[in-house]
Parts: sequence; C-alpha cells; structure tokens
Amino acid sequence: MAQRAKRPGAAKIRSTAFRRIRSDHQSELAQDYVELIADLIDETGEARGSDVALRLGVANATVVKTLRRLQDAGLVTQEPYRAIFLTGEGWKMAEDGRRKHKIVESFLLALGVSTDTARIDSEGIEHHVSDETLRAMARFLARGRLGLKPSS
Repeated sequence: MAQRAKRPGAAKIRSTAFRRIRSDHQSELAQDYVELIADLIDETGEARGSDVALRLGVANATVVKTLRRLQDAGLVTQEPYRAIFLTGEGWKMAEDGRRKHKIVESFLLALGVSTDTARIDSEGIEHHVSDETLRAMARFLARGRLGLKPSS
C-alpha cells in the first residue's frame, strides 16, 4: 500500500480555517441584523422589530430573542414596543459590513457576475472574507478605475 505524501502543515491550515469559519458564523447574524437596522433607519427614520422580521422572513419571536442578544452585546438599545436604535458599536459594525459588502459586490461585478447574483453572493462572502483578501479586492478595483487592465 502506497503512502500518501503529507503536505507539511495542511492539517494545521485546515484547523485554522475551520476555527475562523466557526467564528465568522457566530458574528454573521449580529452583522446582518445591525446592517438591516441601519438600512431601515436610513430609509424610514426608524427600525421596528416587525420590520426586521418582515425583511428577514422570520417570526417576530425570533427577532425579539435576537435583539435581546444584540442588546446584551451592546450593539442596540430598545424599549419594549419601541423603535430599535444602534449604539456607537452597532453603527460601527453596520458601516464595516456595508463597506465589505460594497467591495465584494463591486469585485464580483468587475469579474462579470450578474447584478442580482453579485448582490446575493456578496451577502454571504462579506462575512467570511479576510481583511487581506478584501484589501486585494479593493486594490484590484482601484486599478480598474484608473483604466488599467488587471494582469491575468
């Protein structure tokens, strides 16, 4: 029986990747909620739990439970039956998510992905893209704006 050649560090790299993905998944829900709350505040002047539930397609009870966790994390404030407000940390998280989303979506569009697909795919990718990859995407986009063709 032939032995497979082992790549040095492959298991360690995979372990690191799995840890990062689990961490990303834990913060993904909070990021989606604060981005949506920021969008609602920008669009209508306020965010209400029922609006969040409607946009996300989840039950009001799910939103109430999640908002309680976000409040405990210091990302939102809310009184019962009142509008939801983002704290400074909440706004920071929302703006960071918007920035990531915009870069990823623009990058996908530059690659020739359709508008609808780029919008949908960027929603998932933004939560898992590393800062290094995000900076590379931004550099790629900046070169394109200067009229330079990216190297193949």
